[in-house]
Amino acid sequence: MDWARERATWPLAEHSRFIDVRPHRWHVQSFGEGPVALLLHGAGGATQSFRALAPVLATRFRVVMMDYPGQGFTRMGTRQRCGLGPLTEDIAALLEHLGSRPDLMVGHSAGAAVALNLAGRYPAAPVVGINPALGHFEGAAGWLFPILAKALAATPLVPRLFSALARRPGQLAALLSSTGSRLDPAGTALYRRLIEDADHVEGTLLMMAQWSIDGLLAELPSLAAPVLFLIGERDGTVPPKVGRTAAARLGHGRVVGYPSAGHLVHETDPDAVTEAIFGFFDAEAPQLSRA
Repeated sequence: MDWARERATWPLAEHSRFIDVRPHRWHVQSFGEGPVALLLHGAGGATQSFRALAPVLATRFRVVMMDYPGQGFTRMGTRQRCGLGPLTEDIAALLEHLGSRPDLMVGHSAGAAVALNLAGRYPAAPVVGINPALGHFEGAAGWLFPILAKALAATPLVPRLFSALARRPGQLAALLSSTGSRLDPAGTALYRRLIEDADHVEGTLLMMAQWSIDGLLAELPSLAAPVLFLIGERDGTVPPKVGRTAAARLGHGRVVGYPSAGHLVHETDPDAVTEAIFGFFDAEAPQLSRA
């Protein structure tokens, strides 16, 4: 996406900067004072996903968030580092460059997998997963989708074709409706700007094509970090049972359900999500919450 063109109306643009940490040129937003809260968006999103959540968290935390390589405004330095392992390593390198050691990690969907994968590096940081994408596709999709994602990511024309199709009336509305969440017009318009950008679509497809969580799932029982999963019971993207199954594997994982919420609960009900995060952090890191 073209930052020069988009910055005037992009959420929290006043806190944006661009940082070169090999191999990528990262779009980072950081603001607030206090313990460091790392926010990690889901596949196909960007920092705009936290446009309502981040300012409230920033009343108590130093919020740090970034766009993933090829998504939003982060310029991808290589096409080979979009999977969970390399993405985790590159985000850790970025955080080291920033001098920001997380005291709390909040991840939405695939971002929850990234947060849990980082937990070994920051074991004292509580983890909040919002509708965590911690399962495999079921049935035919289990083998067909990864093949399709790899094929689409390897064909330069496909992201541009996908973006063109997304401009058709009703296409984006249908996609967002399938998440079980109903965004306001402003939130919908932001996703339209993302999905109409071929580079963003390409970055998302590459992430999906290279994604594998088998190693993370195997390590869940050994993770020591406190974990809370916030689950929208009407989530049409990640079935609610996925988060509950992962919480059971953790042994100490907690779950809070929102009966009327979908996949984008942090966008549609940021107050409820923020309240849950504050309460969880106060319970798990009282020495920092009093600082």
